[in-house]
Amino acid sequence: MKNQKTKFLCGQCGYESAKWLGKCPACLSWNSFVEERFSSSSSKSSGVSARRLTDFSSKVLPLKDISVENFKRYDTGIKEFDNMLGGGVVPGSLILLGGAPGIGKSTLMLHVSDAISKHGTVLYISGEESLSQVKSRADRLKIKKNNIFLASETNLENISNAVNTIEPKILIIDSIQTTYHPELSSAPGSVGQIRETAAELLRMAKSKNITVFLLGHITKEGDLAGPRVLEHIVDTVLYFENERQQIYRILRAYKNRFGPTNEIGIFEMSASGLVEVSNPSLIFLGERTANAAGNIVTVSMEGVRPLLLEVQALAARTNFPAPRRMVSGYDANRITILIAVLEKRLDIPLEMQDVFVNIAGGVRIKETAADLAAACAIVSANSGFICPKDIAAFGEVGLAGETRSVSLPSERLSEAEKLGFKKAIIPKGNLKKLLYKGKIEIAGVESVEDAIKTIRA
Repeated sequence: MKNQKTKFLCGQCGYESAKWLGKCPACLSWNSFVEERFSSSSSKSSGVSARRLTDFSSKVLPLKDISVENFKRYDTGIKEFDNMLGGGVVPGSLILLGGAPGIGKSTLMLHVSDAISKHGTVLYISGEESLSQVKSRADRLKIKKNNIFLASETNLENISNAVNTIEPKILIIDSIQTTYHPELSSAPGSVGQIRETAAELLRMAKSKNITVFLLGHITKEGDLAGPRVLEHIVDTVLYFENERQQIYRILRAYKNRFGPTNEIGIFEMSASGLVEVSNPSLIFLGERTANAAGNIVTVSMEGVRPLLLEVQALAARTNFPAPRRMVSGYDANRITILIAVLEKRLDIPLEMQDVFVNIAGGVRIKETAADLAAACAIVSANSGFICPKDIAAFGEVGLAGETRSVSLPSERLSEAEKLGFKKAIIPKGNLKKLLYKGKIEIAGVESVEDAIKTIRA
């Protein structure tokens, strides 16, 4: 006990302090400090990652003399997964996969192991399940490749020895929160342990040209557990957005040094594991109601992929002085602004109405191109008129009620035409340089009011 001392580490950024602080001076987060005990020997070796990272170094070379022959991606054969990563897995990359418990992280990694094992040996390290449990899941998924090796281990030194022995091309750590560095006395899953083990695995990935997958837990708030510096260390961050109760799993790329960001992959959980969905727009629109007010379709861009999604709205009179505004799948602040615009510019009486807005299918729209569809859905729900089933709408809405141009209108219109839509309502500004030459009827509008008149015509 005499050789132990206490430090307080920020759970978001890893900032160290000798005493507890209510607010982190580095990342400004509140109540994020946790207490950790270190022995004097471990405090002297607190820079273990910094020392070992010196193994990963190279000579100084002119840019023109550097070869990129080794920069060849591994094709996993899972199209949804490859598209998210920008065309495949990059050798020597460090990829973090997060999500709620039971959502399918381990299942997805077994699918990836089976598909990518054609490029080399795969080493799967499970720190939460026994070998028989992993084998049972692999049998259910019908995975029987000879070059996939399993180990139940949490000690980073033993993992490193296994890597040196087997020399795999792919290393999967399930999970980073259960892995610990033996030179640190803090518990597995603590801020210091996650930071040091991630740094050591980064050195291993870069020096040995091994692709490393890290599986991570999430907190009650829905964020990845561990210090935020973990997201900065890795090359790619993949995250399951929705809950495990839903049939469709939406995997989003939040960071990718070797490809586009904000890409999504959509999978369906079945008895045989995760099955990729090739045409998600058709699935999200498969259960539309034709004779219900407050429903309209919009086209959202997820990376370079257009998705047709149904925007649903419901307006119900309330007896309470403060009406509720509940939103699922879209920015609640944007809906509040749209309601204010409709009240002020179109004289739509919503001050005594509860307004509910939902994006069907569990997808969360990140862009503002669904503003026009959301506004039309709210007016439709309040007034009772039904939007035609073959009309799609997209565009940003300003505070004056005007419609503003959005990116990639041609791709959105092409996707709408593929699914049988006959008419599209878009901002008039998008008509100037529109490259679309399809058969869908295009109505360019200058305001939300014009869009409502077009729908009701």
